Amino acid sequence: MPTPGALEGLLKSIYWKPALRYVIDKIVVMNPIKFVNIRRNEVKEKVSLTHVKKKMKGGDAEPEIYTKSCINQRGGMVLKDVCYGIEFHFEMTNIRSDREDESEEKHYNIIMRRLKNGQCFRQPVLGCREFSVSSIELVDDFPYEQISPELKGDTDLGFMLYRMNFKDNGRPKNDDWEAKKFSDAADASFYRPHMVDGVIDVKKYREAMVC
Repeated sequence: MPTPGALEGLLKSIYWKPALRYVIDKIVVMNPIKFVNIRRNEVKEKVSLTHVKKKMKGGDAEPEIYTKSCINQRGGMVLKDVCYGIEFHFEMTNIRSDREDESEEKHYNIIMRRLKNGQCFRQPVLGCREFSVSSIELVDDFPYEQISPELKGDTDLGFMLYRMNFKDNGRPKNDDWEAKKFSDAADASFYRPHMVDGVIDVKKYREAMVC
C-alpha cells in the first residue's frame, strides 16, 4: 500500500495551501494483494541546464541527449488492481495565510466541495507520477464487508517508510513567496504498522515512529 506520505501528496493534488497540512489516520486495503512485473526504458542522463542557458544566449552548446546512447532499462514489481480507503484530518500550520479570514471551517468546506465534485488541480498519483489515480470517491463510511477475505488476520508489515520530512518545513528557503524556492533536503521517518483484517490504524502506530 502507499506510504502515509504518498497519500498526503495525493490529497495535496486535490487541495493545498501552506496554511494546512494533511495527517493520515487510517488506510483500508480493499483488494487482495497482487503484483505484476514491468520493464521500462529510461535515460540515465539529464539535459545540462548550463547548456540550455548557453544555447538561449546564442551559444554553440548542444542541450540535448540521445536516448539510443544513454538508454537504461529497469525492471520493477508493482501492485495492480488496487483500491484504498483513506481516513484523514488536517491541521493548521500558521504558515502564510492568503486572507485574514483564514479558518479551519473555510478549508474544510473547500476540501469537501472539491472531493464531492471530483476536482483536483493536478493529477493525483499513488506515490509515483506514472501510477495515477483513476478515481476518488467521498464516502460516509468504508464498506468493510467488501474487504478481500485474503486480508483477514493480523499482518506485521515490518518497518516501512512513513514520510519524508523536508527541513524547510514548508517555508521557502529564500523567504520569498513571490519567487519561492524550496529545499530538497529531507530526513526519512519510519514506522512499524500492522494490517488487521485489511485495516492499518496509522494513528496508533504513528506514536512509535522512528527516524
